[in-house]
Amino acid sequence: MVLKLPGATVLLCLIDVLHAFAIEEKGDVFKGMACPAFLMFDNVAYLADMTFELPCNCKPEEVSSVVWYFQKNMGSHKTTVLTDFSGTLVVDSGHIHAGSDVLKRFSIRMFSLIVFRAQVTDSGHYLCGTKKGDFFYGYDVDVQPTEHITVAFVDRGQHIQDDYTGKLFGLFTTFWDWTRCDRCGVRGEQRRIGLCYIHSARLHPRYRAALPNITSCGSNAVPIRFQRHRRIRRPEVAIRSCLTPCLKEEVPEEGVQAISNVISKLGEKPWLPRVPTQFHKQPIGIDLIIACPGARPEHAVAWDKDSVRLYRSRYLIGVNKSMRVFIDHGSHLHIQRVKVNDAGTYFCWREGKMVAGFRLSVVYHRRRRRKLNDPEMMYAVKTIGMSYIVISIIFIVIHVCRCCWRVFRCPARI
Repeated sequence: MVLKLPGATVLLCLIDVLHAFAIEEKGDVFKGMACPAFLMFDNVAYLADMTFELPCNCKPEEVSSVVWYFQKNMGSHKTTVLTDFSGTLVVDSGHIHAGSDVLKRFSIRMFSLIVFRAQVTDSGHYLCGTKKGDFFYGYDVDVQPTEHITVAFVDRGQHIQDDYTGKLFGLFTTFWDWTRCDRCGVRGEQRRIGLCYIHSARLHPRYRAALPNITSCGSNAVPIRFQRHRRIRRPEVAIRSCLTPCLKEEVPEEGVQAISNVISKLGEKPWLPRVPTQFHKQPIGIDLIIACPGARPEHAVAWDKDSVRLYRSRYLIGVNKSMRVFIDHGSHLHIQRVKVNDAGTYFCWREGKMVAGFRLSVVYHRRRRRKLNDPEMMYAVKTIGMSYIVISIIFIVIHVCRCCWRVFRCPARI
């Protein structure tokens, strides 16, 4: 009973106070920024597979919840509602994969829209408003593809693309800053993302960017006649090695250190890093995607399996066409068709510090009854049906040909 646990009651009250304080502080931000009289769209660009957040930067004080809308093209009659009408929808990112619909890959938290593992089809207009259709703030999101991305390993002497200059527009690459070294105390890597941008005086004035007459190549501000030329420019990623020392951690007390030394010596396994570890059982043969907790697109993220460093120079997607274990450009770790030897502990580094562990156990899944709505069952039914139709057509054609051959072969009766 709650009445018998005054400590729990105090803790719950403290959580309510902190939540109210967070909402009040968020409200102060809205008070300091007035909504524009004419709806504009802020241009933002990301790579596919990245997870990003779109804050609703302004709203009237009397509005207590917001609704997010998605519109592919401006003026389109097809508009998707991305939230429940209370503006409080939160999803579990662990159930998200690349093929998921956009309605399954987003979350609403403190008036902000979070899109998980964005895809090129997610490019378009995102509007923050109310369920009545009043819009306060808008974004022009450009998710650029990674299928033919240009990767330059600086240590190997590789270079980036040259700029393109035309009569009415120019194409160039805008690079993000180099990330921090993704590991400390050992050799790490730095990453620098470059996105395609266009410079032209004929961009749509309703779209805002950091610099005038400049926007990302996939923006809706680009005139239609220019859009076919943007395919000649691809996003880029530059990677180089780095080495940085670890921050000095607090030294435990002498007694605690002695006990930990004894425990570590008794164990046969090496001493594992002291990070929060999640345990997961994965059926053999099933694909798995692991995300680093709290990682943002601009963060430096690295992965290790036990004591093996999974460097991007070897495990980045596209480096080897036959890769089964790889890291995508959103810093997610992919393990395709999980095998028994994939079992182990995977460690995640974020901004040069190891932050989480993921202990994977591989199990043999039991056979279950197939249902008609299972994708594999539907595929099997379609394959068998098409095969039957093709065989039937071939059978009929053969018999028709035989009949025709007999008719023409036999002499006509008088």
